[in-house]
Amino acid sequence: MPTLRLLELTWGREGRALAPALDLQLADGEALAVTGPNGAGKSTLLRTLAGLLPPVSGAARIDGWRNAAGEEEARISRAAHYLGHRNALKPTRRVCAELAFWHRTGGLDPAEALDAVAVPRVRDLPCAALSAGQARRVAIARLLVAPRPVWLLDEPSAALDADATTRLSALCRDFLARGGIIAAATHLPLGLDARELRLREPITSSVPSDGWSDW
Repeated sequence: MPTLRLLELTWGREGRALAPALDLQLADGEALAVTGPNGAGKSTLLRTLAGLLPPVSGAARIDGWRNAAGEEEARISRAAHYLGHRNALKPTRRVCAELAFWHRTGGLDPAEALDAVAVPRVRDLPCAALSAGQARRVAIARLLVAPRPVWLLDEPSAALDADATTRLSALCRDFLARGGIIAAATHLPLGLDARELRLREPITSSVPSDGWSDW
């Protein structure tokens, strides 16, 4: 089973670290909740893990995972779904086609995924016609149609109502029960048994010695 490892990893903006170096290991079935005020670096950490930003120093990798070709792959970006602030849905593509584009063997059928997030009636709508909450649910459904061992979730409950948030929590718990790994940046509880990494907003351009509290 895969293991996500952070090896003396620092992340930041324009080459300036936002917190001290972090050593961390998440095994299959484990979740990490990254919390803290705006500007503390929660999104920057997830974007670094997703390969969208380079680390300031150190490294992050996944061990024990093989890609579809059967090759051992260490890059987290190849093993992870990243759900950011933007839903990354092609505006002119219909919902069913969007999910069919991402569908892979072993994942839920697109229709089943839409049922799982309780928006089955939007399947024939173009993504541009969706409300904010519907678009977020479809973006979550995309996690279900293409199996990957790691979910990187940035404020995943944004724009969701209470029912959708409850469904998201249930989907995350099921994913963890099947051996998945989750790292989520959030201001709101996700209803998961997760370790917590609480970041503090940097008050200077240098890295404070107590850049995060206990977790």
